[in-house]
Amino acid sequence: MKIDRIAHLILIAFIFLSESHINAQQKTFKHKIFVKDITIPWGFTFLPDNSMLYTEKKGKMTIFRNGKKREVFGLPRVVEYGQGGLMDVELHPNFKENHLIYFTYASGSGQGEGTNTALMRAELRDGRLMNKKVLYKAGPNSRRGQHFGSRIAFDREGYIYFTIGDRGNRDLNPQDISRDCGKVYRLKDDGTIPADNPFVNNSSAKKAIFSYGHRNPQGMEINPFTGEIWTHEHGPRGGDEINIIQKGKNYGWPKASYGINYSGTKFTNKTTIPGMEDPLHFWTPSIAPSGMAFVTSKKYPNLYGKLLVGSLKFQYVSVCTLKNGKVVKEEKILKNLGRVRSVEEGPDGFIYVGIEYYGIVKLLP
Repeated sequence: MKIDRIAHLILIAFIFLSESHINAQQKTFKHKIFVKDITIPWGFTFLPDNSMLYTEKKGKMTIFRNGKKREVFGLPRVVEYGQGGLMDVELHPNFKENHLIYFTYASGSGQGEGTNTALMRAELRDGRLMNKKVLYKAGPNSRRGQHFGSRIAFDREGYIYFTIGDRGNRDLNPQDISRDCGKVYRLKDDGTIPADNPFVNNSSAKKAIFSYGHRNPQGMEINPFTGEIWTHEHGPRGGDEINIIQKGKNYGWPKASYGINYSGTKFTNKTTIPGMEDPLHFWTPSIAPSGMAFVTSKKYPNLYGKLLVGSLKFQYVSVCTLKNGKVVKEEKILKNLGRVRSVEEGPDGFIYVGIEYYGIVKLLP
């Protein structure tokens, strides 16, 4: 019995040390700078030849391959103002055949003074954008400098989703489906409205709206394990959220929130309201999330199946362990390098992270 007890204690100690070693590994991931001399790398994706296509908020798009940069010409007029500028970029699922890319940017076109978020489609050929078409332009314009969104994702059926923040007008935009902003939108790849969008039969609604009641979603990915649309969005002081986006659903902002005003006062006493969707996860205090990626690569055994979320405010990548659709554990990696703006898993299986005024880095296994 004594020998069995000693063996049992040794086994427990071994398990504890093994888990501690794994946790230590997760917290001490090394990296190397993949793209240097960069300002705010808002979004990036990968071309079929494994080169990287990335945007900078100041209004610059670049192809990076084998250590060399090649500027993309033919961009529309991008207004860098406040939180707006050139934002996310994504390839058409059939890019090899049609060379189509999609990107979001702050545009001054349309009704009213100021700017608002636009989604453009263009052909990328030999480093130049051709046959450009604005697929959606939110309106009216606003002089406010906050909450442009904006992320882009294609689902498994080929529909394109994109996000636009509430533009700082929380009391008017997010809960009103006759108005743009504070929404997740869905279009066909040519910009037309899908016949089964939730509000196509509402005469006063913006027909491209897929969900509403959002503050400022700056992360969106299709969950590769389930096909669900996952987003995260900024709260004010507290109340940053992860949500699973469903057709026609109301996600509560600003009627329900775990956040408070920046002054410390409350704007609502409700964190949940019947008929509105509760967040899958929330952060208080706010981490200011931007960029997200699911890890499907076997290059990182300790990260496989987990969700990565960048933090602008605290300058790290949060490794979120998921269980039964919930975040059950968080760990921090790539700490204190700078504000984390974008996160992607590349076709080579490596994780890449865009960090403001530092570079786009490759996470080393």
